[in-house]
Amino acid sequence: MIVIGIDPHKSTHTATAVDPVTNTDLGSIRIEATLADYKKLLTWARTWPTRKWAIENADGLGHHLAQWLLVLGELVLDVPATATARVRHLSRGGRRKNDRIDAAAAACVAALQGDARPVAPEGPTDALALLDERRTNLCNTRTRIANQLHALLRQVLAGGAPTSLTAAAATALLRGFRARSEVDRIRVGLCRDPIADIRRLDHQLAANEQQMSRALDEHGTRLREVDGIGPVTAARLIGRTGRASRFPTAAAYANYNGSAPVQIASADTDRHRLSRYGDRQLNSALYMIAMVQVRMPASAGRAYYNKKIEEGKSPRAATRSLKRHLSDHVWRIMLADEKRSPRQPEKEFDRAA
Repeated sequence: MIVIGIDPHKSTHTATAVDPVTNTDLGSIRIEATLADYKKLLTWARTWPTRKWAIENADGLGHHLAQWLLVLGELVLDVPATATARVRHLSRGGRRKNDRIDAAAAACVAALQGDARPVAPEGPTDALALLDERRTNLCNTRTRIANQLHALLRQVLAGGAPTSLTAAAATALLRGFRARSEVDRIRVGLCRDPIADIRRLDHQLAANEQQMSRALDEHGTRLREVDGIGPVTAARLIGRTGRASRFPTAAAYANYNGSAPVQIASADTDRHRLSRYGDRQLNSALYMIAMVQVRMPASAGRAYYNKKIEEGKSPRAATRSLKRHLSDHVWRIMLADEKRSPRQPEKEFDRAA
């Protein structure tokens, strides 16, 4: 089977066909990132009836082409950019780099099956990732506007406004204020726009949470049965994790989300320190779940936390242990959900290959 490597860019894509047995470059083509040229690329690829595609960064610049090929029934692999860089560095030519070499490197990695993974069609997981990203942007925007409103209210009212500021609370505060100068009247007028923006963003956040709930119902996950996991947290966990089966073990998932401690060992010294790596959004979600469970006396998380305290751990160390424990628990639930789901793209890929 011939492997066709793709080096994608924003406006152009370069494809190189490689024979995985001899590692021979069989030809290359450069196309524009348009549907018309996608068809031209597929016509060129039909020279090799048995083929599979290796796209560098198929979740990024190669996303559109990868999904287009999947719809047509092609076999598509995702190759990390770091893996193609490694192949390019170790191959002949040393520091040479161009699109054709990058495409060939992606094909070589896919042929060896070292770092490549099958690309799955988009589904509920991708919808949850989009909704989570949108919610993050909405929350950041609301925080920025609320800070602006706080600054204005601090100049208008003695002591400013409470920390947890809502549009209704800000309106009530201004209703009792009497402007004594033209500057104060301008300040009050300027407060109306951020109040309206906050009210609008609150409605959008509520609608976003409802969309998440519907997508989670479609996904069929059991994460919401865990104490401390609501629709927003469940959507973040699933959306940012993707397919749970891409992590071979619970430890691999913990390393990915940063809940696994980092070992520091040298000579007779062997200790572990807090990891600052991994997906910090996932890490934050696990921390919030841990804190909610610690505050629930009857929860399993509280029992685990108390056990670690009795073993002599500090409250902070016990919380970290609970977060690591929750990472394993959440991964197992997502893995079980994936196995129960009728859509199992990786098995379909194995059968087709």
